[in-house]
Amino acid sequence: MWASQLRKGVLELAVLALVAHEARYGSQIVDELAARPALAITAGTVYPLLARLARAGLVKTTWQESPVGPPRKYYALTASGRRQLAAMAAAFGDVSSALNDLLGDLR
Repeated sequence: MWASQLRKGVLELAVLALVAHEARYGSQIVDELAARPALAITAGTVYPLLARLARAGLVKTTWQESPVGPPRKYYALTASGRRQLAAMAAAFGDVSSALNDLLGDLR
């Protein structure tokens, strides 16, 4: 249960980091998170997060034709999203460093 809450806590940071490199469509984001078992989460959690990020102006969406099937909605960072990602990454780095100090050789 605790690991699930931890994963949900860093999900927004993970999604912003994924779309910072290049625009991605929703199921691609779900698949890329699933490829990292510590970040694997359901589509039912990712899609509402993407909608919230879009409403907040952190990601922009565009529709693009798909070579196989219907058009796909792609998500990419906005300038505001890049600033938010930088702030979140810095905060995560601080928390991670502090925890690593506390955990020491327990890991």
